[in-house]
Amino acid sequence: MVAPGLRLGAERLFEMPAVLERLSRSNSTSQAFAEVLRLPKQQLRKLLYPLQEVERFLAPDRRQDLHLRIFDPSPEDIARADKVFTATEGNRIDYVSSAVRIDHAPDLFRPEVCFIGRSNVGKSSLIKALFSLAPEVEVRVSKKPGHTKKMNFFKVGKHFTVVDMPGYGYRAPEDFVDMVETYLKERRNLKRTFLLVDSVVGIQKTDNIAIEMCEEFALPYVIVLTKDKSSKGHLLKQVLQIQKFVNTKTQGCFPQLFPVSAVTFSGIHLLRCFIASVTGNLD
Repeated sequence: MVAPGLRLGAERLFEMPAVLERLSRSNSTSQAFAEVLRLPKQQLRKLLYPLQEVERFLAPDRRQDLHLRIFDPSPEDIARADKVFTATEGNRIDYVSSAVRIDHAPDLFRPEVCFIGRSNVGKSSLIKALFSLAPEVEVRVSKKPGHTKKMNFFKVGKHFTVVDMPGYGYRAPEDFVDMVETYLKERRNLKRTFLLVDSVVGIQKTDNIAIEMCEEFALPYVIVLTKDKSSKGHLLKQVLQIQKFVNTKTQGCFPQLFPVSAVTFSGIHLLRCFIASVTGNLD
């Protein structure tokens, strides 16, 4: 579940200009997020609430098919989450270690989230974008599919751990199934699994294997749509198709989709906020 204390949400962004003014001047708001708040309103909505931007292009009778506001944090909540992801002397964000087996994984007792997806879906690029407020953290990104061969662990202060899992499909490690299945089954502090899906091609057979794994182990998971290579019309089509799949074919998947771009940073702030929420850092 997401934090019950979250204040709704996107509409406040436009109904209460004073909120933005107060946030932009607040000492608790990072300089980077204060600059974001100065964007024109339409640009700001596209950056912070990309799924609700898609809503504008839907016929009214189709909007009920989408879960747009189940997670609908206010700008204040998003600002708080950005602070969690900001590296400071008192909030160190670091690469911890890598492992090829669960018994080699570091013993970290803080809450944990992991990212899985097909090779070359943009998983490491997304994690790099999430850590953009901690530029000293090295997240290796390659244009070649299958670059990530191990489970890579990153700690976010004393708050939680982020795990970059090897990609499945093309050039996946030979022991991928054993490595990932064992991790998902046995990692007791795992709070949420983020499954990345390429919005150009949608859910593929290999994605279904990962989905079935999460469903079989009764793990809460989220579908994140990488949209850097997708046109607006194609993205809208995929959002509707994948939402229908989530509504009718899954039980453990969070109902709301998260479209993100590691290039424009659209959806990155919202995803940070969701991670902070499910790990108990917005209570």
